[in-house]
Amino acid sequence: MQPCGTALSCMPAAFLLLHLGLISSMAQQNEFQTGLTGGEVTLNCTGIPPDSQLFQDATVVSWKYSDTLLWRMEKNTRYWKKPSFITGRANIKMQYKQLCVWNLKLSDAGIYTCEYGTHKVHTSLHIFKLTISLDGHFLQNEVPELILIQNSSSPLPDLSIVLFDSDNNRIIPEIKSKSRQKYIVKLKKLEIMDSGTWVCQVHSDSPLINRNISFAVNVLGFQNPDLERKYATVDSTVVLSWHLNSQNIKWKEGFTGQLNWKQQESAKSHKLLDFNVTAQGQLHETKKSNNFLFEIPERKPEGTIEVKLPKVHFNQSGQYQCQLEYQGRYSQSKIELVVMKVSANPAGPLSRGANMTLTCQVSGQLPPNAYLRWERVNGTEMDMKNSKQREVKLEVNISAAGLWSCHLIEDSDKKISFHYHVGKHLKHKNIQLFFVPSLLAATDKKDGTSKTILAGKQDMSVPTVSGDEGTQNGQRLFSRERGWITGGKKLNLSLFGETVQLHFSIFSSYSC
Repeated sequence: MQPCGTALSCMPAAFLLLHLGLISSMAQQNEFQTGLTGGEVTLNCTGIPPDSQLFQDATVVSWKYSDTLLWRMEKNTRYWKKPSFITGRANIKMQYKQLCVWNLKLSDAGIYTCEYGTHKVHTSLHIFKLTISLDGHFLQNEVPELILIQNSSSPLPDLSIVLFDSDNNRIIPEIKSKSRQKYIVKLKKLEIMDSGTWVCQVHSDSPLINRNISFAVNVLGFQNPDLERKYATVDSTVVLSWHLNSQNIKWKEGFTGQLNWKQQESAKSHKLLDFNVTAQGQLHETKKSNNFLFEIPERKPEGTIEVKLPKVHFNQSGQYQCQLEYQGRYSQSKIELVVMKVSANPAGPLSRGANMTLTCQVSGQLPPNAYLRWERVNGTEMDMKNSKQREVKLEVNISAAGLWSCHLIEDSDKKISFHYHVGKHLKHKNIQLFFVPSLLAATDKKDGTSKTILAGKQDMSVPTVSGDEGTQNGQRLFSRERGWITGGKKLNLSLFGETVQLHFSIFSSYSC
């Protein structure tokens, strides 16, 4: 029976050990929490009863940072012993005795302990600090850097970092340098549409961390593309515009800029105007060139740099570069103006049986997918000629009068057209006119033939007019009438599609 008695006597001891272990587990609790510099955290005193039960046995409640006392309460007596590192940045939420700390610093990381009676709650506070280069203010095509620093009283975990842009697109950043405490990552080259709120997602398996840290990205620049090509014909009106996005992203800093022009890439640049934008978003422009014919429109969209070229010249083509400056950094957008002109050799109307050379020329290089085309309006395929790719000049020899058009075509799209009318060269004839109130008769002195135009009816003619009446195709043209004519002058008119010279003879009366 002794072994059994021994076993029975051991059971209370085993039960007591389990009970003490359970009490120890309940009396001490470990928690984990993350915070971000500049932000705030609320640390819980988990399991604490309400005040009515808490102070029945004169229980003391306290908060400590490591071994440093921060706050103590016994019954209705409260005592703050705020160390200098937390002064003015902490408070107790009395209902549940929570410790609230704001304006967090990296040095705030560590173990915070809430004690009431024999109960202790240990909270390990893990602090992150995220900074972005240039305070989050960038120009187009710049590449930002993010610096992520972590601090904890425990060994620092290995972190994985993923970014999400303002459109929630997932971006795997380039890790520039890495240590357990500090990570430096590079973002992508920025465009103006990248402005907005980004998210840095931080993850660790042990301890388990899933933290989303948001940060602002502001990209100042032009809504135009970096390089834009604009086409115009000689003597047309051209308006060149650059649209700033500062109003859209609510940019709160002032910046300056200028507009320059040069005819070729290697040519000297000429400043056309200066501009500045205030922190309140007001745009001011100052014209800098008096030799270059252009205007600054008074009415235009807000935040727009704009110049107007009335009757643009061929030599006003080239690169117009708008450049903005912010804190010694620059962003720019170019508009390449390509001007088209047309000429004829020889100039003037086209004589019968003669040829003419029409020349179409543009002022700048064309992209590989662009070419020139000559064609006669309402003509045939024989009246059409294309240039080779990237040719800036196209000539065509013609023998037919009419309306000819030169087109600049890019990707099957007619970007611009120049219409040129080729007229006929007409013979001059000497004819003598006799006026009748309802009839004008023209007599060619060379061959004696007469051509007749009825009043109000043009292009009706008869080879000859004789006798008392004139007829054409059995129709009566005129009858005997009397009238008066004054004259004694010469006049050139266009009759029957030909140019004729009219001689007026003076006589007092006539009869037909």
